Amino acid sequence: MGRASPDSVADDASAADSSSRRDRRFILAGVVLVAALSWLYVVPAARDMYGSMSGLASWMMQDHWTVRYGALMFLMWTVMMAAMMLPSAIPAVLTFATIVRRRTQPDRPVARTYAFAGGYLVAWTLFSAAVTVLQWLLSEAKLLSPMMESASAPMSGFLLALAGIYQWTPLKSACLENCRSPMIALSQRWRPGIAGALRMGLDYGIYCIGCCWALMLLLFAAGVMSLAAITTITILVLLEKLAPFGAFGGRMTGAAMVVAGVWVAIG
Repeated sequence: MGRASPDSVADDASAADSSSRRDRRFILAGVVLVAALSWLYVVPAARDMYGSMSGLASWMMQDHWTVRYGALMFLMWTVMMAAMMLPSAIPAVLTFATIVRRRTQPDRPVARTYAFAGGYLVAWTLFSAAVTVLQWLLSEAKLLSPMMESASAPMSGFLLALAGIYQWTPLKSACLENCRSPMIALSQRWRPGIAGALRMGLDYGIYCIGCCWALMLLLFAAGVMSLAAITTITILVLLEKLAPFGAFGGRMTGAAMVVAGVWVAIG
């Protein structure tokens, strides 16, 4: 058999590189679209919550929970978590796509990467179910107002202090390290196929929850639908996971949260 010419090898490499770039653009477009659609719900709903309450937030202010209301609240949390957390997961999603290309012959790389992103969203959907139950319990205990805002200064102070202290814990550091270095984390826990990609996305999402759960509980202190709180927490998560000194900045933010928590609780 004849050996492939240098020109043929170069053409094959160029075609593979072009295909890889096309796949990455397609994957990025899909993830950004889901995040953008989520924000297109969150922003108007949050504005309506503190406005006329005649639009997307018209159903939110209720004194008593029903099954229907709980289901709608769960869907609201699910969309909100997608809006807040998908942007910071984009580097990990693209890293996964790169590893798929490097480890195997191209075998449904786009589908496997979307499965990874789907697993990540499954993790945050489970978290949404948990915080929906927590919101119900806080509402029943009269610690949340019908506007989904804290009705207890001690609870608000406790949540601030809890989030601040957690920023300094070894568990937070370990989870954040996995979030900040997805190449290492994914390579060490590689699983083949679509099912493997879904499981890896779920695992990565669990690390992300381990990193950010306490920050998300601050929504109960500031207002579940407070656009300022939602935006601030989203930015904090992005900086922690992506900025060069994100881990250090997170600890400094945590110290400020502890001080603020004590001030709110006793003020």
